[in-house]
Amino acid sequence: MPRHGVSSGQGRPRSGREQTLDRSLGAASLRLLWMGLALALALSDSQVLWAPAGAHPLPAQGLTAKFIRLAPQLREGFSWWNLTCPACKGLFTAIDISLRNEASVAQVGSVAIKMCTLLKIAPPAVCQSAVQLFQDDVVEVWTRSVLSPSEACGLLLGSSCGHWDIFSSWNISLPAVPKPLPQPPEPPAPGSPVSRVLFLTDLHWDQSYLEGTDPNCENPLCCRQDSGPPPASRPGAGYWGEYSKCDLPLRTLESLLSGLGPAGPFDMVYWTGDIPAHNIWQQSRQDQLRALTTITDLVKKFLGPVPVYPAVGNHESTPVNGFPPPFIEGNQSSHWLYEAMAKAWEPWLPAEALRTLRIGGFYALSPRPGLRLISLNMNFCSRENFWLLINSTDPAGQLQWLVGELQAAEDRGDKVHIIGHIPPGHCLKSWSWNYYRIVERYENTLAGQFFGHTHVDEFEIFYDEETLSRPLSVAFLAPSATTYISLNPGYRVYQIDGNYSGSSHLVLDHETYILNLTQANEPGATPHWQLLYRARETYGLPNVLPAAWHDLVYRMRSDMQLFQTFWFLYHKGHPPSEPCGTPCRLATLCAQLSARSDSPALCRHLMPDANLPPVQSLRPRPPLC
Repeated sequence: MPRHGVSSGQGRPRSGREQTLDRSLGAASLRLLWMGLALALALSDSQVLWAPAGAHPLPAQGLTAKFIRLAPQLREGFSWWNLTCPACKGLFTAIDISLRNEASVAQVGSVAIKMCTLLKIAPPAVCQSAVQLFQDDVVEVWTRSVLSPSEACGLLLGSSCGHWDIFSSWNISLPAVPKPLPQPPEPPAPGSPVSRVLFLTDLHWDQSYLEGTDPNCENPLCCRQDSGPPPASRPGAGYWGEYSKCDLPLRTLESLLSGLGPAGPFDMVYWTGDIPAHNIWQQSRQDQLRALTTITDLVKKFLGPVPVYPAVGNHESTPVNGFPPPFIEGNQSSHWLYEAMAKAWEPWLPAEALRTLRIGGFYALSPRPGLRLISLNMNFCSRENFWLLINSTDPAGQLQWLVGELQAAEDRGDKVHIIGHIPPGHCLKSWSWNYYRIVERYENTLAGQFFGHTHVDEFEIFYDEETLSRPLSVAFLAPSATTYISLNPGYRVYQIDGNYSGSSHLVLDHETYILNLTQANEPGATPHWQLLYRARETYGLPNVLPAAWHDLVYRMRSDMQLFQTFWFLYHKGHPPSEPCGTPCRLATLCAQLSARSDSPALCRHLMPDANLPPVQSLRPRPPLC
């Protein structure tokens, strides 16, 4: 079995002892067992386990956390608590072998459906649909590269039986060119041109949204044709959307785009993905492509000649989060998706950008003189992208390509904006730490970072790696268009230092707009998109440079009223009824300081007097985006 993060997906030679285990333990049944575990991991993403009220310290995130949450259920369901360490390693050695020998994916899926139902991972119908959707890709991934016996048993039986760390460390190479001395940015001269950049993210169009249906159904996504009617004591889904685990009807997105006038005019649009809805257990490629083309056409219709620069979200593919690196070829590759994106977005992107988009879903271009825009495919950093279990080392060479783009921009004297879907602080550790190092190296060149994915309104601060005390960059995480979960629809507008010679292209301020669903869904009402707040005015910021956001976190640590304002805006004007107590507040503030994943030193160093929770619980759990 290849070691993760090293080479390609070729299997290791099989020993005679392994072949004996294969015969004695029964390859078929063991493969079924392991496939159930793998699909339990995948399906855990379809549960609604989070609501905005849950910004409390929670256990480790991503793949590791999902396995850890499922391990007790699996132990109980299959009596694994009596398994000794040697027997466990023998068992998983045989599982590793059987993955390569058993041919019936359908048989594997049948048992996985039973496991999903037994463990109550999702309702039975969802289990069946999801397993059938995921099984081919998941079997392919686990066939190429699965947990080693030591890693699996370390997970199930504890660290005394093995080490659980499937993603090994790796490093990209930085050029030998010395880093220029940091140059603190200066505000533009009074009267300098200012550009307005519309930022759209997480639209999540539900093609089956239906007014009046149950917004609290048993499925992971509600307000749909298959949600059924609500109980007589509760109202059904609203016409424009609902405060529940629901996405948006097309009419609400049309309302958003047609009502942009008061927030404009716009010079550019950054659009960071997640077009389809959260019904991830029943999506086909045809569904995803319909969502892509329908919403792209809608954006073109209402924004006309304004240039639009998209990024790929984790929901664009099916199965969700499934983005194989380019070395995966054939029908399981992402060619079907990238080719459709290139065709749909061709009016906005030059030939070279379309070329790299077709290869790996990322690109770079120059929207104006002196500015380079880089759109990253953040699925290659994702904890939920199961294809990275084959090889997680700089998938598609994207980070090394990013270094080349940034070095070329530095050499030219250009500034750079980076857009992407998943924020760097939510990525796999090695990817996140490498990205953090790149940001520090090119701090003079990087003028802005813009992400989405979490559905809420927040930010992530980058610091110098030596002392972790000097703020040098900030990533803005804009709120979603969708209501999922229990939010108002919204969008963001950035004010950027404008298009003139010598522009810094820095963010000068930002505004957030929402649709108040309570008002919009009143009988006879029409939707009114309104300004929720301006960052500098609301938070009393001298500017929106990294140091100002750093200072804001510290002010919110001691000023409860200021934090409550942040908490209200974090949820787009519809906060949860449950109050955010001290653990919640500290975890939320810590997340704003944590642009590098699995890095507790960022909070322990910057908030040494705070009673922080354990290392892995510092970041609030995002929604299942």
